[in-house]
Amino acid sequence: MSGATAIGFLNTVAVGLGATLFMDVWALLLKRAFGTPTANYCLVGRWFRHMPEGTFAHESIANSSPRRFECAVGWIAHYVIGVIYALVLVGLVSADWLAQPTLLPALLFGIGTVLIPYLVMQPSFGLGIAASRAPGPAQARLRSLMAHIAFGVGLYVCALGVSYLAAGSAPLLTLSSTIGCAPQPDARRESRQDLKRVLFRSGRHAADAP
Repeated sequence: MSGATAIGFLNTVAVGLGATLFMDVWALLLKRAFGTPTANYCLVGRWFRHMPEGTFAHESIANSSPRRFECAVGWIAHYVIGVIYALVLVGLVSADWLAQPTLLPALLFGIGTVLIPYLVMQPSFGLGIAASRAPGPAQARLRSLMAHIAFGVGLYVCALGVSYLAAGSAPLLTLSSTIGCAPQPDARRESRQDLKRVLFRSGRHAADAP
């Protein structure tokens, strides 16, 4: 992996983590302001913790037996999934988007990711496709959609931040290269030649002295 590729990968990871945090802060604000329920990521962890036993779908994930560390697993999975989404977005729109992010691709992609909970997670949790078996299907769908819209906006906002930081570090790198913080090979070679000439002249003067 080249240096530029590694930096691009790390920037994308930062965008994914930041966008997921943005979504969580948005959910917390909605809960504080309107009492909107937040997602229970312990249940996500329970779902993953049952998978090694061959159980991928549940009649009711809430009634399934709890597993050790399910909350930690759920929260870690939540942020890992956010990073994966960011990597997919950059793979679809090209790495140039990180340098000059625009809102529309991130927003549309965020909306598109709601299909994962609608078609995969909610049916696996026993809630039916698009939460059709949930106590309040319309509200559950709207909450999922709003969360993923927030995630899309977060992708854009965090990409803006990363691009700003990257642009700020570029002049420093250019300046460092220009002033030559580290001696260049040609400069070192010239210094050695100058030293040899000084030593040679000093030796001649010493030999000529009475």
